[in-house]
Amino acid sequence: MLVQTLPDTMTKLAQMGDATIYEPAGDQPQQEHRRGAYQSRSLAECITNVSTPKGSLPIVKTMLTTACERNCYYCPFRAGRSKMKRLTFSPDELAQGFDTLQRAGQVEGMFLSSGIIKGSVTTQDKIIDTAEIVRNRYNYRGYIHLKVMPGVEYEQLYRLMQLADRVSVNLEGPTQERLDALAPKKDFQRELLSMLQLAEQIRRTHPYEKLAGTVTQFVVGAVGDTDQELLSLSNRLYRQYGLTRAYYSGFSPVIQTPFENLPATDPLREHRLYQASFLLRDYGWRVEDLPFMSDGNMQLELDPKRAWAERYLREAPIDIMKASRNQLLRIPGIGPVGADAILRARRRGRLTELSHLRQPTTVIFGRTLDATPTGTCSLTNSNHGALICGFPQRKTFQPRSDTPSCRSTTLASIKGNKFNSG
Repeated sequence: MLVQTLPDTMTKLAQMGDATIYEPAGDQPQQEHRRGAYQSRSLAECITNVSTPKGSLPIVKTMLTTACERNCYYCPFRAGRSKMKRLTFSPDELAQGFDTLQRAGQVEGMFLSSGIIKGSVTTQDKIIDTAEIVRNRYNYRGYIHLKVMPGVEYEQLYRLMQLADRVSVNLEGPTQERLDALAPKKDFQRELLSMLQLAEQIRRTHPYEKLAGTVTQFVVGAVGDTDQELLSLSNRLYRQYGLTRAYYSGFSPVIQTPFENLPATDPLREHRLYQASFLLRDYGWRVEDLPFMSDGNMQLELDPKRAWAERYLREAPIDIMKASRNQLLRIPGIGPVGADAILRARRRGRLTELSHLRQPTTVIFGRTLDATPTGTCSLTNSNHGALICGFPQRKTFQPRSDTPSCRSTTLASIKGNKFNSG
């Protein structure tokens, strides 16, 4: 029986290919995109290297079924779309296929989504059944990321969070109005936002139990959503609902859908949203600190941290010998690691030479100053002994997780040519 079923399972996985290409699964979502017309229909298309809390892993990204009874206007799996080949796995079949790939060393994790057939509760039960077989029958203890269907029951969500390392509740739009324009059969509060609220309630009710983190995803740019709407809700989710991260997936038109003639979203907007989201989540910024324009969006030419600094620090640079941690985090090129290194060096009186910040990787006593991978910070003997934050210009846009791209500028200063030791 094993010999008979495995080839069919692998064939269906290959036929699904990159079905989940627009479903981010890891910590560097823009690197997961494989935009392009060519499809090899090989197993390689459903295996993606994903940055996870457990490190970079090759994971299989797939679906229980590509059939769906919902009619979301942007989605390739929407009901009635004849160009989508409908494929379905049973929980046993998919779990067995994953176990085969995992034992062969081809994958080290699983991301599992699904179209909705016979309602969200029935579909969610099948996702749970698949994960339970993988965990219990095949004794797999590695990384699993599971999709939460709209409006499922408390016990289902609790069980998902017990089985998985991460669960996704895709809000898709930042408000009911935006969601209505994207997915008219979905209820923003009752089916989606309430799932994130419930997940946080479960974590608080079971504080000593290891439970999955929660993430969400937005479809960006198809229905007039603004950066301010998206980031305001993201900030609320970080602060109130314990959200691990928000994904921003730039809209890409799909033929034979109501949105097939809409323009694709500029990937640079997606990148700027991630940068701003990290400022809210990791840098202590408030939504009102972000440099929105009058239309509620951010400019694409500058990363949001740089744009804020140009507006507020150009005429009043920060003295890094007196600045608080939060003030240091406002300087382009200084991240949490760098800010903490400066504060430690100031307390110890050891940050005394300009050369300490002149290294290409900006290292202070073995600690990286600049948390961004391609940026450098150094001190120069200008009139004010200023901190220069310089980042190389790129001729073409290359998305990175949180890397500003800007010219050298004077945005922070110290007195004289050396750091004071006090």
